[in-house]
Order: sequence, then C-alpha cells, then structure tokens
Amino acid sequence: MTTPEFSLPPGKMPQLRVVPMPADANIHGDVFGGWIMAQVDIAGSLPATKRANGRVATIAVNSFVFKHPVFVGDLLSFYAEIVKVGRTSVTINVEVYAERNRLSEEIVKVTEATLTYVATDSDRQPRSLPPLASDPVVSKS
Repeated sequence: MTTPEFSLPPGKMPQLRVVPMPADANIHGDVFGGWIMAQVDIAGSLPATKRANGRVATIAVNSFVFKHPVFVGDLLSFYAEIVKVGRTSVTINVEVYAERNRLSEEIVKVTEATLTYVATDSDRQPRSLPPLASDPVVSKS
C-alpha cells in the first residue's frame, strides 16, 4: 500500500508543531493515539480560547479519525480553525500533518478531528462568548 502524499495547507499557520519522542510511543516506535489526542486538544483549544477571550473547557470530541500512523521523529503540524460558534461554545476542526523525513519532504495527513469547547468563567461555569465584532479571527486585516 502506498502512502498518499500531501503538502502542508498553503497560506495557513499551524497552531502547534511538535516532534514525538520515544516516551510517546510503544516499543515499535508507533506514537500512542492518546498522546496525539492530547496534542489535538491543545491545538484546538488555542483558537477556542482566543475566540472566547478567556478560559475554555473541552466538552466534546465530535469526531476523531486516525488516517495514518505517527512515528517517533515525525514533525507534526496541527492546523485548527473555527467551524461553528454557539452562545457559549466553539467548535474547532483540527488537521494534523506529519513530515516523515524532512530531507525527502514526505508529508502525510495523519489525523483529523472536530472538538467542541465551552467558554467558562472563574467559577468554571459556562459563560456567553463575547460579541463576534471583537473576534480577532474575523477581523483579517
């Protein structure tokens, strides 16, 4: 089976870039799915926190697909974008690309996920999102 090759999304900046280490993998060098899920949650929380202008909590993992394995030494790029905004919640799509061997530039989309975060106050109770006009994601200058 051949691995499909991709390029990193043009014109987009990754929310997170990380290289998994041996402690993040099993004895065969395959990175644990739970480790990848944690990194996806971190990457998704960044635009959610920005949109909420403060604290957020993950309330749902709506979908999560592992398309290809991730290996120790891959350079992972996590791209996250807001796809839905509710009264107190923000839904984020996250795509993860692995640069397998940076000398040969093999790039593979390894994971995609959709997560929902809720804005919370200092008592960790849901709070309304600020008005959209103050959203720095929307104002693209």
